[in-house]
Amino acid sequence: MASAIDTGKPESRREFGAAAARLARLGSVWPGSRLGRLIVGLNLLGLAILIVGALAMNELSKGLINAKIDSLKTQGTSLVNVIEQVATQGEPAPALDPDKARDTLQTLYVGAQQQQLLFVGAQQRARVFDAHGGLIADSDLITDKVDASALPPAHKPGVFQLAWPRFGGGDNPAGVAKAHADLDREIGEALQGHPVAELRRASNGERVVSISLPIRYVQDVLGVLTLESGDVDQIIADQRWALLPFILIAVGVSLTSSALLSRFIALPVLRLARAADSVTLARARAISLPDIAGRDDELGDLATSLETMTSTLSERMDAIERFAADVAHEIRNPLTSIRSAVETLDLVDDPVSQARLTDILKHDVGRLDRLITDISNASRLDAEVFRERPKPLDLEKLLSDLASFYTETGRPGEVPVRFMPPESLEPVSVPGREGPLSQVFRNLIDNARSFSSLSGAAHPEVRLGVRREGRQVIATVEDDGPGLPPENLETVFERFYTARPKGAAFGGHSGLGLSIARQVVEVHGGTIRAENRVDAEGRVLGARFVVTLPDGRG
Repeated sequence: MASAIDTGKPESRREFGAAAARLARLGSVWPGSRLGRLIVGLNLLGLAILIVGALAMNELSKGLINAKIDSLKTQGTSLVNVIEQVATQGEPAPALDPDKARDTLQTLYVGAQQQQLLFVGAQQRARVFDAHGGLIADSDLITDKVDASALPPAHKPGVFQLAWPRFGGGDNPAGVAKAHADLDREIGEALQGHPVAELRRASNGERVVSISLPIRYVQDVLGVLTLESGDVDQIIADQRWALLPFILIAVGVSLTSSALLSRFIALPVLRLARAADSVTLARARAISLPDIAGRDDELGDLATSLETMTSTLSERMDAIERFAADVAHEIRNPLTSIRSAVETLDLVDDPVSQARLTDILKHDVGRLDRLITDISNASRLDAEVFRERPKPLDLEKLLSDLASFYTETGRPGEVPVRFMPPESLEPVSVPGREGPLSQVFRNLIDNARSFSSLSGAAHPEVRLGVRREGRQVIATVEDDGPGLPPENLETVFERFYTARPKGAAFGGHSGLGLSIARQVVEVHGGTIRAENRVDAEGRVLGARFVVTLPDGRG
């Protein structure tokens, strides 16, 4: 009801257009969403850093192990060549001399330690096996190397302590057996004449890079040289430590993204929620958060939409309050007259005076009934305008049907209504609601007929016309009445405003018809204005109301 009282403002129409544009943006998929891209990008950034780091470390680990294998192959090939030259013989049959092989390994191992000629370090182990897989020489035995490991922590006698076995070796018998089986398998493959390079676990549980090369005399395999490097765990540990910066960066990025999302999304949403709560609790009439509304993203659109919505609601609430005051004032006048007439009626004995007072009562009751009826119609139209969705409406057909209705239901002596079809045969349509727009033109026609009947013209009539101009549709309602005072061309649209010519019955109109018409037209994105029709000499021929609506063709 309130919206049928206050006329629309240019600012309201601009806000309506901006709201429609924001609503159209909701149809876009998430790649077109700024916040969507921000959330996805920040969440993927930390994951991408971890993936890149893991891939880089994986390639680095493979590269280090491959480099270790190549280094052992180079060393092993040199040792095998020397052993083949020094410790093998072909007469009377091809054979490997165990003593010479042991001496050669000892000489080369000690020489590598002293002269740094061969890269056989403290974490490497060299062993020579005969053709049957029996151990001939072991660098750990030659140098009297002793495997040392830390003892478990001491505990009080009688207290049970669970000891976890070392995986793959050490004190785990199953692990030791598996390590021996892997070594035997590797030696067996090498005795078939195939060099073997693999990553396995030694009997002490450590992972080692191992190569086994056959020792040949011509084509006969007489033994196997096995080289092991036990620094694989250190390589993997170094790899994990190298991955630590990537992990720290990913964690930092995740924390930063969380802080950014909280700063730019969670906190603004919380502020909007608190602002909405303040409106709900009646501490404010509208939401005003310009710092959020100024953002060029979805939250900015949300804040702007909420500000527009609450401002519109606040304006409608103000309109309701003003309308309630105006209605009370308008109803008070006939009620005061009715009360005065009723009080006087008991004091008057003259039949003529009593009849006059009775006529006043009937007139005021009718006036009050019309006022309440118009207020009810305003409320109904307001509900229809905001409940229904606009649809393509043939305005030419609507005006033609209204003219036919007034012609068919008119009484003798009433001002006729005539429709003047447009020159173009193309249908003239507008996006609108048939019920409210029909009421607009009925109000205009009724107003025009009431003035035309008082004009004194020989054959007064009301004429309806419609035409298209560019992207607009213009409908006109003309009468042959006395016209409007120039100073009242705008005030006639104010609520409860009535200015009737001489001879018109007082209180016959509520003054809401034109106000309702302007409200409905402006809700449809159009305008309405009043003007006088004049002839070539400037004489007023009647009034004309011009309704401009957007073209239904878009």
